[in-house]
Amino acid sequence: MAYTDKLRDESMDQLFKAVLALENIDECYQFFEDICTVAELKSMAQRLEVAKMLQENRTYGEITSQTGASTATISRVKRCLNYGADGYKLVLHRLASK
Repeated sequence: MAYTDKLRDESMDQLFKAVLALENIDECYQFFEDICTVAELKSMAQRLEVAKMLQENRTYGEITSQTGASTATISRVKRCLNYGADGYKLVLHRLASK
C-alpha cells in the first residue's frame, strides 16, 4: 500500500531511501549518530518501546516505570497506534516475526 500524506516530498523520500540503503546495525549507528542528536535517538527508541508495551496491554504505570516515558508521550504513542498510519504496528509485527 502506497503512503500518501502531507509529509511526503523529495527530501523525505531521500531520507527514507538513505535509511533503506543501510545494511546492518553498525551502519544504522553510524548514520543515525550523524543525523540525529542523542536525545532524538533516545526519544525515538523510547517511543518504540512504549508502543511495544502498549500492544502488550501494559499499564501506563508499568510503562512509565520501565521506560521513563511521560504519560503525555504514552498517550501520543497510543493515539498513533489507534489512529495513525500503522507504522508502529507494521514494525512491531515484523520485529516479532524475526
